[in-house]
Amino acid sequence: MSEPAPVKDFARLTLAHVVPFAVFMGFMVVLQLVAVKIEWKHPDAPWWRQDPAHFIYPIQTLVMLALLLRYRKCYAFQWSWKWVLTAIAFGAAGIGFWLLPTTLYDHWGLTGKTTGVMKLLGVAARREGFDPGIFENPAAYWLAVGLRFLRAVVVVALVEEIFWRGFLMRFVGDWEGDYWQQPFGRATWKSYLIVTVLFMVAHAPIDYAGAFVYGSLTYLLCIWSKSLGACVIMHATANLLMGLYVMAYGKNGLW
Repeated sequence: MSEPAPVKDFARLTLAHVVPFAVFMGFMVVLQLVAVKIEWKHPDAPWWRQDPAHFIYPIQTLVMLALLLRYRKCYAFQWSWKWVLTAIAFGAAGIGFWLLPTTLYDHWGLTGKTTGVMKLLGVAARREGFDPGIFENPAAYWLAVGLRFLRAVVVVALVEEIFWRGFLMRFVGDWEGDYWQQPFGRATWKSYLIVTVLFMVAHAPIDYAGAFVYGSLTYLLCIWSKSLGACVIMHATANLLMGLYVMAYGKNGLW
């Protein structure tokens, strides 16, 4: 697949890879602050107070799409049909590990909160979280679901892989030098450990185990394929499957 010539302005490249992720995380902080002020978990509360994520996430999604569109010429995805099926397989395997703990929770017939090693590994019910069921109107319900999938499958996949693999892997490989001269997918133990651990801690503690395994698999795909596009496809596949799992089993705490 052909791509536009890469941007040579290294300062703009850095902004293009870092700003969307920073803004994305900024919205997560805003959500926490707004929730403290207005959240009211009560059946009589309006939808925007029951869960502020239902209006924060759509705004976040639109802003992120605008930023990605603005910086689109700065991204070198290296799309390759050769790696599409491999990326899909990696995404399915990665999210399989991520979902395994909560699946085992149900399979083992557990109730209540877990402790010790099981809590550390994320063995939990995962039912409390983003729930479009607060909307009684079918159109509003499916709009919320559609926007949630758009955010998870498109926005999150692009923003995170552009930052973690497109920028940070290069940066930690040569932060004192010209890191944009680093080839994409260059394998070093330092970049693996730093990027994978940071990817892990960027998620909730309950997801640490799954995120570490998933991050490790993404790193492996990255150094094998040398394709940022393959990493994006892997992430999109994983989030799509996770969303379908959430819808099927009511595990709203996963997203």
